[in-house]
Amino acid sequence: MSKKRFAVVLSGTGVYDGSEIHEAVLTLLAIDRQSAEYNCFAPDIEQYHVINHLTGEESAGEHRNVLVESARIARGEIRPLSEFTAVDFDAIIFPGGFGAAKNLSTFAFDGADCAVNGEVIRAVREMLRLGKPIGALCIAPAMLAKVIAGARVTIGQDAQTAAAIGTMGGEHCVAGHGEVVVDEAHNLVTSPCYMLDATVSQIAEGATNVVAELIARMR
Repeated sequence: MSKKRFAVVLSGTGVYDGSEIHEAVLTLLAIDRQSAEYNCFAPDIEQYHVINHLTGEESAGEHRNVLVESARIARGEIRPLSEFTAVDFDAIIFPGGFGAAKNLSTFAFDGADCAVNGEVIRAVREMLRLGKPIGALCIAPAMLAKVIAGARVTIGQDAQTAAAIGTMGGEHCVAGHGEVVVDEAHNLVTSPCYMLDATVSQIAEGATNVVAELIARMR
């Protein structure tokens, strides 16, 4: 029997301006522990900005590329999101971090009026058309609520973000550590991860549970 294949979409490296590293790496670990395979993708675009993770301040005048930065997590084994083809994968998953809300979308700045990267929209819609499961962690479900009309998701318990999801036409469900919310209509699986005050073990639990649910929903 061939191994199940995941596409993991990254948004840079580092919680404040890219992918949340714990969520990304623990997602890859969860996939591997399920005896599945993964390929990493990221859009070949410039980051919105660069944040000094020691000070939390913007690094004025510094520019970085989302694909190049994401390659740090993927150990160089990564492809531009423009090359993603849904027929080649059994599921797609988006780890969180501000990169999902700054680089993959503009949710961090525009809330319910956000725009979503065109390559992200295409990848999600291809998976929807084929009925294949889609996973998202942390803030990434808010981005997906913009793309998937009527999406049922969780970002944990943050009232302001939940309200924005509702304004976009989605349905927000409150969830705690390690809990997953399943949208049966759209084959969508989400968990809050670092949208809650969490330990790394709780992040591992959330990533593991989302990956396990995605595998259970594969045809």
